[in-house]
Amino acid sequence: MEAGARLPVVAHPGEDLGYDLFALEASLLAPRATVRVRTGIAVEARDPRSGAPLGLLVRDRSSLAARGIATTGGVIDAGYRGEILVLMTNLGDAALELQAGDKIAQMIPVPVLTGSVEEVERLKVSARAGKGFGSSGQ
Repeated sequence: MEAGARLPVVAHPGEDLGYDLFALEASLLAPRATVRVRTGIAVEARDPRSGAPLGLLVRDRSSLAARGIATTGGVIDAGYRGEILVLMTNLGDAALELQAGDKIAQMIPVPVLTGSVEEVERLKVSARAGKGFGSSGQ
């Protein structure tokens, strides 16, 4: 952990879905620009019950999203051990200045369910079949 970095925190354990992430240093989010915001931390996420590896999704904080700040590129694989960087895009017309220590995103643990892909001759029948966009109603 880099000097000045803050560990992820969950405000309401057992109720909140994600951990808050914090900016390591001040950053200026110019209008219509994307910036890599440093957190100064690296993580190894594991299920506290089974010890199984977990992936992480980095998502918007609702308070920033309401101001036009989007978090993108937020998939952290279970094997990644580098610094967590948060890609933030300012969709608005005014610049936003982040300060060191500001809450910038949420980090949501998810189980790793990927396996090898198998080619098959035919897919199993389902009620939806090939119906796509809008097939369940407007």
